[in-house]
Amino acid sequence: MGLDTFRHVTTSAGAGRTAARDDIERAHLVDPTDHTWSIARSSVSPDLEDLARRFWIPVWDVPAGRDSVQRVLQYPVCLVVVSDSYARFYGVVSGLSHQMLTGRGWAVGVMLQPAAGHLMTREPVRRMTDRYVDVSTLTTFDGIGLTRRVRSAMRPDPTSAEAQSVAREAVEDALRPLLPVDEEGLLVNAIIEDVETSPDLLRVDDLCARFDISERTLQRLLHKRIGLGPKWLIRRRRLQEAADRLRDSDAELAGIAAELGYADQAHFTRDFRKATGMTPGEFASRFR
Repeated sequence: MGLDTFRHVTTSAGAGRTAARDDIERAHLVDPTDHTWSIARSSVSPDLEDLARRFWIPVWDVPAGRDSVQRVLQYPVCLVVVSDSYARFYGVVSGLSHQMLTGRGWAVGVMLQPAAGHLMTREPVRRMTDRYVDVSTLTTFDGIGLTRRVRSAMRPDPTSAEAQSVAREAVEDALRPLLPVDEEGLLVNAIIEDVETSPDLLRVDDLCARFDISERTLQRLLHKRIGLGPKWLIRRRRLQEAADRLRDSDAELAGIAAELGYADQAHFTRDFRKATGMTPGEFASRFR
């Protein structure tokens, strides 16, 4: 793909479409009856937008004898998460991500851009698929200093807006040495953005045509930068969009299946259940 073509696509890819990521966090298969936790979300500083997407800071207080399971159909990006008990760099989770919350706790997480995983590991990100490592093992990143600063800020009162601001600043300071993002990284950011914001994109060859790139080259690029292939990308976006639409009490399963490009409702139901452990109807019933 030529530089001029790439610049044109990155400029026009989002025109006339909705924002890339819904405010209600369509990837999070939230249980609306679970009030044991809260999440503060915020954007990153403008100079880091090619490297990171946004922060999320959950704080929880789960009564003794209970637990709270968070299920997420993760976006195709790596994560950095620092809590009071661990500090990790996560590769992309190919299936359903589970996180068990117990007792009282907090975490400061940053959702990276697709370009960032390779910049942090300096190796193909496919080696990190469904895995995580302690941030202290990353040679490109001051994980030890980051962990110390975040915990110092958050431990006194993790609900404090000031504490969360200081923690976010610590994460951004740790990320800035990775700038600038290389051109291949900017390309993969644009490709993922296009998939996530194009409900009509259902075929890999259509994605290749949009970016004037061969399927083989696309496969190599995605395995290097996010760890998974283009078919997975399109399927994951459809499932996230399905979970978003199923929150609407007026949603009809047959209509959702057709709009998302499934051959019929039965195929949609099997795909959703395989990915989430719930049928579409079971998930939708949470919101009715």
